[in-house]
Amino acid sequence: MSTSSPETPKSWPGHPWDDDKLHEECGIFGVIGTTDASSFTALGLHALQHRGQEAGGIVVHDDQLGFNQARRMGYIRDNFTSQSVMDTLPGTIAIGHVRYSTAGNKGQTAIRDVQPFFGEFSMGGAAIAHNGNITNADALRRELIERGSIFQSSSDSECIIHLMARSLQKGLPERMEDALRRVEGAFSVVAMTATQLIGVRDALGVRPLVLGKVADGYVLSSETCALDIIGADFVREIEPGEMVVITDKGIESRRPFRPQAPRFCIFEHVYFSRPDSILGGRSVYETRRQIGVELAREAPVDADLVCPVPDSGTPAAIGFAHESGIPYGMGIIRNQYMGRTFIEPSEQIRNMGVRLKLNVNRALIEGKRVILVDDSVVRGTTSRKIKEMILDAGAAEVHFRIASPPTAWPCFYGVDTPQREKLLAATMSEDEMRDHLAVDSLKFISLDGLYRAVGEAGGRNAKCPQYCDACFSGEYPIEPADMIEKGFELKAAE
Repeated sequence: MSTSSPETPKSWPGHPWDDDKLHEECGIFGVIGTTDASSFTALGLHALQHRGQEAGGIVVHDDQLGFNQARRMGYIRDNFTSQSVMDTLPGTIAIGHVRYSTAGNKGQTAIRDVQPFFGEFSMGGAAIAHNGNITNADALRRELIERGSIFQSSSDSECIIHLMARSLQKGLPERMEDALRRVEGAFSVVAMTATQLIGVRDALGVRPLVLGKVADGYVLSSETCALDIIGADFVREIEPGEMVVITDKGIESRRPFRPQAPRFCIFEHVYFSRPDSILGGRSVYETRRQIGVELAREAPVDADLVCPVPDSGTPAAIGFAHESGIPYGMGIIRNQYMGRTFIEPSEQIRNMGVRLKLNVNRALIEGKRVILVDDSVVRGTTSRKIKEMILDAGAAEVHFRIASPPTAWPCFYGVDTPQREKLLAATMSEDEMRDHLAVDSLKFISLDGLYRAVGEAGGRNAKCPQYCDACFSGEYPIEPADMIEKGFELKAAE
C-alpha cells in the first residue's frame, strides 16, 4: 500500500477563542460502490470539518492497485483538493477521518496519530476510523504491549486494530465484533476491506452515525450534512449497538452487543453538530432555536437587543428574541477568515485575543441594554473579553444567556474537555460566575429546559435520562475506568 503523509505545519494552537470552547471530537465518513470514492470522501470530510480541524486522512481500495492512503495535517480544503493528491487515491471504496485529538497527545497531533489506521491481516488488508473515546484504552494498551503488540501511535483507536489482529475469527466483521466487545467507552466506527464497508455504534449510541444512498452505492457518515454535499439520500441512522456490513450484495445488520437503553450525547444538539444536520429525526437548527425559546421563558430580562455570540449562539438567539419580543441584531461580527493557523503572531497580536476573531457592531450596540446568547461557558475567559468589547462599544448593560446548563464535569467520550478544576461551573455557583464575569446578569438554561428543547416534553427523568448529559450532571453512563485509575473522583451518590 502506498502512503503519503507530510510533516506537521507550523500553527498557533493557543488562540484564546479556541481555548475557551469545547472541541469537537472527530468526524468519520465512508463510501462503497461509486467510482472516484476518494473524491466523495474528501467532500464528505469537508462537510464534517467542524468536528476536527487538526488533520484528515483517506484510505481507498482499487481492484488493480490495491490499498492506498493519504494523511495530512490541517484542513481538508488545503490538502485533498489538488489533482496530484487525488490521482493517488483511485478506487470504488473509501473511508476517511477528520481529527481533533481527544486522546494521546491532546492538541499536539502527530502524523502517526492521523486516521484511518490500516493493517494487513491474515484475511487481507483492512482500515478503520473511529469517533469517540475508549475509556479503558490505557489498560488495553498495557495488556496488548505485554503480549507483544507494537503500537505506532498514541491514539486510543489503535487498540481496536491490535485487538482485531489477535482475534481468532476469520472475517473482518467477526474480528471487529470480537475486538469491540473488549472495548469500553463511546464509539462510532467505519471500517473497510477490499470488498466491505462496515459501520458500528456502541451499545449506548453516544456518538452519531448515519446511512445514506448515492447512485448505486452507500455512504456512512457522522452527520447528514455530509450526505447533502455529495447528493446522497438519507436512509436512516445506524442504531445504538448495531453493526452494518455493506457489500455489492446489499446491507447486513448485526447486533453484537447486549441491548441497553440509548444515551445519545445531548451536546451534539447544543454545539457539536452542524445546524443543517438532522439528529434523531430533528433539525439541529430547530432544536437550537427552541433552546432559545425555553431560555427566554426561564430567564427573561428587560433589554433592548438580543445578540448572538457567533456562530454557534445564533439559532438560540433567534429563538430567544422571537419568544421575548426583544429585537434581534448582529451586534458582534465574526471574521470568517481568521483560521486556527494564524501565521507567526507577535506577542502584541497574540494579546489582542478574541478581537482577531470577533468585532463589535458599535452603531448597533451603543447605548443599548444587550442580551448576549452563547452556547456554553467553559473557562469563562472568552466571555469576559466579549463583555469588555461590548462595554467598550458603549453598551448600557450586558446580560449573558447561555444555551446549555453549566458545564461542570469533563467529558470522557470523545470531547476534549479541560480538567474539572478548570471548568468555571465546577468551582463557582451561577451568582459567583456572574460576579466573576462582571455582567449585569447571567442565566443558563436548566437541564429540564434543555430536554424539553430536544423534544422530551416531560423534561429529564432522573431515574432514566434519555441522553448522555454527564458534562452537566456528572452522571456517567459508562465508567471512565482509565481516569478513575488516575484519581478522577466520580460524583458522590445523592
